[in-house]
Amino acid sequence: MRGWPGEHRVAVGLSGGVDSSLTAALLVEAGWQVEGLTLWLMSGKGACCAEGLVDAAGICEQLAIPHHVVDSRARFEEQIVGFLVEGYAAGVTPLPCSRCNREVKFSPMLEWAERERGIARIATGHYARLRHAPEPSGRTQLLRGLDARKDQSYFLYDLPQQVLSRLVFPLGELTKADTRLEAERYGLRTARKPESQDLCLADHHGSMKAFLDAYLPPRQGEIVLSDGRVLGQHDGIEHFTIGQRKGLGVAWSEPLHVVRLDAAMNRVVVAPRAEAGRGGCVVGAINWVSIDPPQAPLDLEVQVRYRSAPVAARLTPLAATAADTAAGRPSRARLEFAEEQFSITPGQAAVFYAGEVLLGGGLIAAEDHQ
Repeated sequence: MRGWPGEHRVAVGLSGGVDSSLTAALLVEAGWQVEGLTLWLMSGKGACCAEGLVDAAGICEQLAIPHHVVDSRARFEEQIVGFLVEGYAAGVTPLPCSRCNREVKFSPMLEWAERERGIARIATGHYARLRHAPEPSGRTQLLRGLDARKDQSYFLYDLPQQVLSRLVFPLGELTKADTRLEAERYGLRTARKPESQDLCLADHHGSMKAFLDAYLPPRQGEIVLSDGRVLGQHDGIEHFTIGQRKGLGVAWSEPLHVVRLDAAMNRVVVAPRAEAGRGGCVVGAINWVSIDPPQAPLDLEVQVRYRSAPVAARLTPLAATAADTAAGRPSRARLEFAEEQFSITPGQAAVFYAGEVLLGGGLIAAEDHQ
């Protein structure tokens, strides 16, 4: 951290957890001029709400650095809550974390820090690494964190270059165990604070089902086989996701998996595992991070869920749709997997890698056609 190029003034995004707490402590120890910055995303309980605000303030007091709280509740409601409700109602399973990083956290934090404090850099406790390429490209590459079990690069795939070039990730070379030990060494109040295992909205509402029930009315429909045979009833397609096997509430001669959510017919379509695999998918709204958009087919590894292992695939660029172009996200491609994959879920991210380097990523489209 002492040898990091450029000015050593930074705003640290503090959530009140051990990772962001240690990030601030490491930068203070390295001689950086550090200020804490916490986004107030929701009212009420939850790790990123009342408890998180208190712990973030306590860490800043402990490290003797300024602490700022920015009320981001309206932006979070518009960009994340509205996005989730609209997506689930349409039969897709949205990925809120990468969108939140792009639209609610990193860009707004950088804008606020520069405008209000004259600070041009943001640091966070993400387990990821950055590599700043020399000129003439000057591109900032995004790399996996050293700890494979905690690597969070998947959720950062959608950050633009103008944001990546101004970030600092002090924990990228650490394991989670190292972080706990270092936090204990500093005597940080959050050193033993447990991690939340849920999406922040699920944590806030008690469960993801409770969150969805608060925004979407029950809509009874049918659970059917691929040939249309009715097996049972459901109270909302938003409570199901592609690949789901447990909790379907139907009986069959062999285990069934959700293979499609039909919003138009309000149906959950299920099938045996032998019929649930897919050889490819279309990915839209691609953000190319570490390389320029390819003009020809490219062999790479792809990760289709945060917890899934990367698999070999061939990416073929496709022509942009009118909607993608209008939205300013024209890059689109088809993926062909080396082996059939399960749980290919519209709305989730397909993130592309070459070893430890994150090349780019986009959102899996509902329609599997070119």
